[in-house]
Amino acid sequence: MGFHAYSSPYDWSRIASYKATAKTVPGGMIDLSVGSPVDPVPSSVQQALIAAADASNAHGYPVTAGTADLKAAINDWFRTMRGVDLKSINAAAVPTVGSKEAVALMASLLHLDSGDVVVQPKVSYPTYEIGTQLAGATVLKVDDVTDVDSWANVPHVKAIWINSPCNPTGEVIGADWLADIVAAARRIGAVVLSDECYALMDWRSVRSSAGTLENTEPESNEPAAVDRSFALSATPCALNPQVCEGSADGILVLYSLSKQSNMAGYRTALIAGDYRLIREMSEYRKQIGEIIPGPVQAAMAAGLRDSASVHQQWTRYHNRLSALVEALKAYGYDSVRMPAGALYVWVRAKSGDCWTDMAKLAEIGIIPSPGEFYGAPAYLRFSATATDEAVKEACQRLAA
Repeated sequence: MGFHAYSSPYDWSRIASYKATAKTVPGGMIDLSVGSPVDPVPSSVQQALIAAADASNAHGYPVTAGTADLKAAINDWFRTMRGVDLKSINAAAVPTVGSKEAVALMASLLHLDSGDVVVQPKVSYPTYEIGTQLAGATVLKVDDVTDVDSWANVPHVKAIWINSPCNPTGEVIGADWLADIVAAARRIGAVVLSDECYALMDWRSVRSSAGTLENTEPESNEPAAVDRSFALSATPCALNPQVCEGSADGILVLYSLSKQSNMAGYRTALIAGDYRLIREMSEYRKQIGEIIPGPVQAAMAAGLRDSASVHQQWTRYHNRLSALVEALKAYGYDSVRMPAGALYVWVRAKSGDCWTDMAKLAEIGIIPSPGEFYGAPAYLRFSATATDEAVKEACQRLAA
């Protein structure tokens, strides 16, 4: 048994030649491809890490399920920022070493194997497919997971991946559609896997009627802005009582601090949902050593509590995305619009082929991600995870 073979077009070495061209441009390359955060880690997180550097779970083995403080922070975060009381819906949570390993191991931890089917969006984060392949199960790609008829009657469906806000498209699934997915999955005994890693990066409330961001002043970064932050971050959660009908049964939600708190290098994420599934996964994770280091657990708890710094990051991405949308329009991407959520501008290639557009953009030193990586070779993804200076320079080049 063990891990099965996998195949994927998700290979960043494939854009090396385009980067080589971009680096020869005066002013150098502006990399808008990989969604790796560049902004400061919140000081609250840094201080928590320092304070825990010699704590008992630093020189001793940390707890797989998280310290009591981290558990409390996770519960409070779900209640405050997602409107979900985990205990009341019989849900539990376990921290993970980043969200990518949680995604990649998910099908295996659910004991899926040959003959089992995992549904996912046709245009989506590549690791969903890779994780299913590693387990030896079958991938079923559908145009729209909210169209339950496209998968609910397929034999042997055991899990359904949803991603809202979506990487790469930025689309957000409404609460009613989420409820339909949950109900359909329960009818066939399948697990809903809801990747909500960009949940607090929601742009719908600040989109104008033209589909672009309104020119608003940056919100205050003081704790008093928490209520405003929550209002701007209302992407529906699969564990919301109205969606799950008051029960976490058959639902697992994934979340990460990588983007909201610039903690990608800390590898801080979590899985929350069905108590029985979480309990079993926690036991497996303990045996294979998938455990967040003790001091990092303290940093994660601090990050979850620091909603003011999250709102500050929201403002940064708000401004960058707004600028990129306008610059891409000026460059000739007529159909470009502000995403509903997440950190990327998703555009149809002017040439109809992502690689042809990649070559043209490299000539002005700009490198996006080719849509083929996400299952859509006629599109490009531009990331807002670049510095303000880099985004400003990219916009100037695009508008020139």
